Amino acid sequence: MQAPNTSPASPAPAASEPPAEPLRVRLARLSAYFGWQHRLAWTAAILATLVGAITEPLIPALLKPLLDQGFTEGSLELWMVPAAIMGVFVVRGLAQFVGQYALARIANEGMLTLRTALFDRLLAADMGLFTRQSASSLSNTVVYEVQTGATLLVQALLGISRDGFTLVALLGYLLYLNWQLTLIVAVVVPGVAWIMKTLSRRLYHLTKSGQQATDELAYVVEENVLAHRMVRLHAAQASQARRFDALSRRLRSLAIKSTIAASAMTPLTQLLAAGALSTVICVALWQSRGIGAAAQSVSVGGFVAFITAMLMLIAPIRRLADVASPITRGVAALERGLNLLGDTPAENGGPHAPGRARGAITLRGVRVAFAADQAPALAGVSLDVHPGEVVALVGPSGAGKTTLVNLLPRFVQHSSGEVLLDGHPVQDWNLAALRAQFALVSQDVVMFNDSIAANVALGQEVDLQRVHECLAAANLSAYVEGLPQGVETVVGHNATQLSGGQRQRLAIARALYKNAPILILDEATSALDTESERLVQDALQRLMQGRTTLVIAHRLSTIEHAHRVVVMERGRMVEQGTHTELLAQGGLYARLQARPQDE
Repeated sequence: MQAPNTSPASPAPAASEPPAEPLRVRLARLSAYFGWQHRLAWTAAILATLVGAITEPLIPALLKPLLDQGFTEGSLELWMVPAAIMGVFVVRGLAQFVGQYALARIANEGMLTLRTALFDRLLAADMGLFTRQSASSLSNTVVYEVQTGATLLVQALLGISRDGFTLVALLGYLLYLNWQLTLIVAVVVPGVAWIMKTLSRRLYHLTKSGQQATDELAYVVEENVLAHRMVRLHAAQASQARRFDALSRRLRSLAIKSTIAASAMTPLTQLLAAGALSTVICVALWQSRGIGAAAQSVSVGGFVAFITAMLMLIAPIRRLADVASPITRGVAALERGLNLLGDTPAENGGPHAPGRARGAITLRGVRVAFAADQAPALAGVSLDVHPGEVVALVGPSGAGKTTLVNLLPRFVQHSSGEVLLDGHPVQDWNLAALRAQFALVSQDVVMFNDSIAANVALGQEVDLQRVHECLAAANLSAYVEGLPQGVETVVGHNATQLSGGQRQRLAIARALYKNAPILILDEATSALDTESERLVQDALQRLMQGRTTLVIAHRLSTIEHAHRVVVMERGRMVEQGTHTELLAQGGLYARLQARPQDE
């Protein structure tokens, strides 16, 4: 049968990306999460960094009176020296603390909002998302990319605000001291801007490639964790190690290229700054010596203050050059989350929500095709199931049985035809109301790392009395009562410490707790031993009472009591009738029973 693949999807090949948007456009997309809705925090951050920046030129400004009045003239009061220095550093320290706290608050609030939106979208996303992207890629985007991006971005914003204001304040002070010399610094600005623009563009593309390589590497790890038994059974460790090594080397190469691009910014900008600084010092010395028409009388304190302020310019210029890398990386990381929100539509349903359904199911000429170049999984299937009827679906592998039952809760979309529940097309049903009508017990039991009670009452409030009743009906109460914490025992990752039969009966207890009018049993006993199968069958008989039931199974014990057996082959219904009638016909069903096969 051609049901959609439920194994982790391999990462999609890297498509040729459209030209990168300008950085301001990409930053604007993030404003919905990190923007002016945090106006109080932004105001505090801007004011604090502004105050902190103003204190920077106060350091060289203090040197002028200290040298001219303190050392040269001796007229400076001694108590004023520690008071001024301590005062400047107290103000600057408080301003830095407030600025860092405000920006951290913005980053974490925005990250919380974005991450919540991403997880909500995952819970409601169109089912196609989970075949296009692997679990590791989606987890990486929601958990790590958002956090990394927000952290890098807030650090970059902190640096830009702090160093940008500092640069302006120092330049203002330099202009006040000597505007002619300060104009030389203007030569540095266009050079630094060109370097940052060129290397930032390369960093952005390298970061995108690195994200794709990380997803592919994580997927290899995920595959080998999930298929660890098969890898060992076939002695495939060496080939898997080669896959991992090749992807690791590619990721290393991209990381080195990113480091080269990021590291080149600092020495190049420093070289420009050093050239400008050297020119300024030479001209200042020329002026102080009274050479030419530009001769000026410069005091020792004024000269030292100017040179100190010039030297202090190097640090913010260097840090502003470095800030391009975290901004680029942060925006690229956060864009993955924004793309997931923008490119992945949520599931949609209709307004029909009548409450509990009667359980009448109708399929009329239903066709399902997963790809244009593949045979359809279902080809014109028509079927009527009456309320309370037990219908068994049998047939060889690939017949379309699982695809058929997945149509009902809209896990699969039909290409043509009609699928109706109680006479209403399933697409007209409210999705929550539609799925409330179904309970599923399958061969692949899914449990969460939570208590037994929470797993039984999944999606509903926990009623301990009902939990115990459902466990008893599922023939599991004796085992649970023997556990140290009873129903509060945490089952661990997918309840792997339980046996197959126990996990199956826990799934039956969950279905009993949900009390849905329609039950889907998908190979619920195929992997059990005889004793476990007996206990599960006994529990299933209780579960099926009064419910419309669709059973997918090969074992005769599972389907011989069905009201009707529908035989499928290559996406079509080829036979239907009771177990006895179909055996008497001597057709496909009789051959399958004479020579049972597992899917």
